[in-house]
Amino acid sequence: MLMSQDPKTTTENADSLTLEEAKKTILSDYSLACLSREASLIGRKEVLTGKAKFGIFGDGKELPQIAMAKFFEKGDFRSGYYRDQTFMMAIDQLTVQEFFAQLYAHPDVTAEPSSAGRSMNGHFATRSLNEDGSWKNLKEIKNSSADISPTAGQMPRLLGLAQASKVYRANEELSSSTVFSNKGNEVAFGTIGDASTSEGHFWETINAAGVLQVPMVMSVWDDGHGISVPKKYQTTKESISEVLEGFRRTSEKAGYEIFNVKGWDYAGLIKTYEEAVELARKEHIPVLIHVEEVTQPQGHSTSGSHERYKSPERLKWEGEYDCIAQFGKWIIEKGMASEEELQGLKKEAQSKARAEKKRAWDEFILPILEEKNALVALLNGIIEKTGTENLTPLLTELNQNREPTRKDVLSVAKLALRKTVRNESAERSTLLEWINEQHKLNDERYSSDLVSSSAESPVKIIEIFPQISEDAQLVDGRVILRDNFEFILKNRPEVLVFGEDSGRIGDVNQGLEGLQEKFGEIRVSDTGIREATILGQGIGMAMRGLRPIAEIQYLDYLLYALQIMSDDLATVRYRTKGGQKAPVIVRTRGHRLEGIWHSGSPMGVIINALRGIHICVPRNLTDAAGFYNTLLLGDDPGLIIEPLNAYRSKEKMPSNLGEFTTPLGIPKILRQGNDLTMVSYGSTCNIAEQACIELEELGIQVELIDLRTLLPFDLNHIIGNSLAKTNRLMVVDEDVPGGASAYILDQVLVSQKGYFNLDSAPITLSAKAHRPAYGTDGDYFSKPSLDDIISSVYGIMSESDPVAFPPLD
Repeated sequence: MLMSQDPKTTTENADSLTLEEAKKTILSDYSLACLSREASLIGRKEVLTGKAKFGIFGDGKELPQIAMAKFFEKGDFRSGYYRDQTFMMAIDQLTVQEFFAQLYAHPDVTAEPSSAGRSMNGHFATRSLNEDGSWKNLKEIKNSSADISPTAGQMPRLLGLAQASKVYRANEELSSSTVFSNKGNEVAFGTIGDASTSEGHFWETINAAGVLQVPMVMSVWDDGHGISVPKKYQTTKESISEVLEGFRRTSEKAGYEIFNVKGWDYAGLIKTYEEAVELARKEHIPVLIHVEEVTQPQGHSTSGSHERYKSPERLKWEGEYDCIAQFGKWIIEKGMASEEELQGLKKEAQSKARAEKKRAWDEFILPILEEKNALVALLNGIIEKTGTENLTPLLTELNQNREPTRKDVLSVAKLALRKTVRNESAERSTLLEWINEQHKLNDERYSSDLVSSSAESPVKIIEIFPQISEDAQLVDGRVILRDNFEFILKNRPEVLVFGEDSGRIGDVNQGLEGLQEKFGEIRVSDTGIREATILGQGIGMAMRGLRPIAEIQYLDYLLYALQIMSDDLATVRYRTKGGQKAPVIVRTRGHRLEGIWHSGSPMGVIINALRGIHICVPRNLTDAAGFYNTLLLGDDPGLIIEPLNAYRSKEKMPSNLGEFTTPLGIPKILRQGNDLTMVSYGSTCNIAEQACIELEELGIQVELIDLRTLLPFDLNHIIGNSLAKTNRLMVVDEDVPGGASAYILDQVLVSQKGYFNLDSAPITLSAKAHRPAYGTDGDYFSKPSLDDIISSVYGIMSESDPVAFPPLD
């Protein structure tokens, strides 16, 4: 095991921290370190005694975080992980009371502004939005993007937060009059545990940041373990900085500046962060700081004890080289305080932490106790009025519960409702009203803000139809898309498009043809083959007021970015309870191309993993262009899947490019009919339209409905109304069986109560359960074909009226 040198031999700039100049600041830093440590120690006890469910804390990392915070300025952004409590306290964006409010899951945003109790403890965020959903002046705030638990999941977003500074610095039109940036001088600060540098997202981000040369300061807290697994099993050579040495910049080639510093070395930490941040801020050089010899006094989390996997020697070393212990030794050696004075500061920190914990608990439990007391009064009223004896044990149980949860209270209320089901009274009706009101309150507490409800919600954007004249030119669909993008880029300087092959060649299908030449490499740019960080670029830049369009080249490859889209992008607004947003548009292309890896349609995966993102599935590129226009007018993220077989298909050129909009959640009836309602989307919808023509020749009138979006789904119940007329339903879907078709059936039959109107069993015609085979025949035998659709519809009608429609086989 590596043992450290004495701290006095490594604090090279200790002499500059004279007593006259620095004593007050240094002792304040010591007090903050002790306060944060006490919060961690008390927090663990609160979990073990049952007041909180889970605890994960930043003990052992107090000193490096205090040093880092000294160089974190207004406008800067943090993208970190769940041990950064001391840093958040040091930048005045977290109080100890708020720390405990999060531990208790307080669902009030005023008490717990990071997430209103929705994230586990240690997951921090500042509030970027006003109550109406508009942006605050972010360049006047010290900002933290909302944390997520998946290790290294914060890395792709960090890249985008840093890249935004590069964009603002390069575009004077944006940086001169914006609430988002001061001429691109902001730094994005990242933090991660050493073991999590094993994750692919870390490596992808490190590589991309080195290529892009963005102002990013990446701190790695190295405590020697990943939960119980020592770093000899985590990292080659047991050193992330040594492994990354090849990334170090030289006089000939751009790269990283890499620093190594001990986590207990106060003066060395300050010197390192001062140099690192200045370099990133002024020159936009990415920096990696490997903070070594960090300790973890309470182990990984409340789920276990580190004594189980650390040797006595290691535990003894951690006690000696705890950063607060070493900081105290250094302060005494420098003559800035005595041992007695430091003990006094520790006792003050303990007292303050206990008092803040009590305030947090009292504020958390008081409204629940008020709800409990209200229920007690209601139950007493029912007992007095009806004499219902079987409620007395419930009342006793409720009265004895001194620290109830809302679940405890509401469960008793519902049990009381069941026990009095045959004893109707005004008091019981009042109880039912109270329960219903609690459900409304708890829906707001725990289920609000999945998507925007602001005036800028894209769902509220009114449809503007494409204006197509009688003599409109027939062009390839990709030309409509390209010219619409040109209009957007010309009129909205905050919009930028990037992805694999998006720049120089204008994407593989030339939907961006010539636009890099017109608008420059910052606005239309190529990226490496790295889907997770392409998405991360979009998230981070969108969080800083830009409107990025992040291109994932094919729908099949969206799976590389699915974790980031699901855990981060889809939950940003929800997990901050409306405090942050990231209205990035993800552009991709998919569906029926003839290749096993280029024609997948994993829509069931996507719609179930990405609740919180609008999912647009246009059948042509005019509709696709309209979706870009709609989403850019709104403040939510969206995914647009352009149909692969539409780029060379002919469409009429609209005259109002950049202005027409395709609405979200409003299906389009393509053909009127009375015999059967057929629902589809994307490329398959075009095949269904062809099938309807032949079905009409067979005497079958199909009402064909193009969904256009899967999220949101048919807000006005257009499908349900159609089903009330036709009484027959068929879903045509190129996803696997039970994929998107199951979701569509649930929406139509359950949510829209369409089962009331069925005269025949609903039919789903989907792809096979495997990936589509390659080639024309592979497509024909893997996915619903024209023949399949016609046969299935005819079969439904034949079953209903075999005389009019004799069986085909």
